Amino acid sequence: MMEPIYKEPALPGTHRVLLTISYDGTAYAGWQRQTNAVAVQQKVEEALTALTGRFTAITGSSRTDAGVHALGQRAHFDTDSRIPVDKYPFALNTHLPNDIRVLAGEVVPSDFHARFDTVGKLYTYRIHNAPHASALYRNLCAHVPQKLDKDLMRESLTALLGTHDFAAFQAAGGTAKTTVRTIEQAELKGEGEDLTLLILGNGFLYNMVRIIAGTLLDIGMHRLSAQAFQQAILKKNRLLLGVTAPACGLELTEVYYRSLAMMG
Repeated sequence: MMEPIYKEPALPGTHRVLLTISYDGTAYAGWQRQTNAVAVQQKVEEALTALTGRFTAITGSSRTDAGVHALGQRAHFDTDSRIPVDKYPFALNTHLPNDIRVLAGEVVPSDFHARFDTVGKLYTYRIHNAPHASALYRNLCAHVPQKLDKDLMRESLTALLGTHDFAAFQAAGGTAKTTVRTIEQAELKGEGEDLTLLILGNGFLYNMVRIIAGTLLDIGMHRLSAQAFQQAILKKNRLLLGVTAPACGLELTEVYYRSLAMMG
C-alpha cells in the first residue's frame, strides 16, 4: 500500500492558481529551479514576483530535463493578489522571455496539486528522418539520417501498451518508489521525413520517454529486434534497450487532471 501524499493547501486569505505554460527548452537547464543554471521555473517565478510585488513560488507538474520543450506544462501557485485569473497570461508574458509563454490561468481548489493530482501525461517525440538536419527545426526534433523501417517500429510499440513494470526504462538517478506504469497510447505517426511518436500514460520514469524513443530508432535501423521492448519489460534489463534519444525531440504536450475534467 502506497503512503499517502501530503499536499499542503493554500494559506487562509490566498487562492490557488493553475497556469498552463509553453516553452522552448533549448536555452534552459530544465524546468526545476537550480543554483548554478537558469531554469524555466526560475523565470516564471521571477515574472510572478515582479507582477505581485512579493516572491511567489510555483510547483510544476513535471520536471522536464535540459533541452526538453513543453506545450502544456502545468504549475500552481498561491496568492492573495486581486489580479483577475484570466489576465495572468497577458500580465506574465510581458515579464517573460519570448521562449516562455503562459497560455492560460484558472482558479483551482485550495488542496489541488499540479504534480500529485495528475492522472495522465501526453508526451510527443519528433524525429526528422532525412539526409540533412533541418535548419529551421533543429532544436525541436532529433535528426536521424539513416533509413527507418517504420512498419517494424509500429509493430514493436504494441508491447508497451497496458500496465507493466518498466524498471528497465529508467535512467540512473531515478527516484520513483514504484516502476509500474500504465501506457494507454504508443503511436508513431507520419510517413515522410517528419515522424511523431505519441506516448500517453499515467506517469513516466526518469528519461523513460527518451529511452523509448531511442530504442524505437534502433529498432527502425535494425540494430535491435522488434521484441526489444517486450524482452526488456520481462527481464527488467536496461541493457536490452537502446540509447537515450536527444532531449531536443521531446515535448511535454499535455497534462491531465480528472478532478478538473481535463481528460480528453
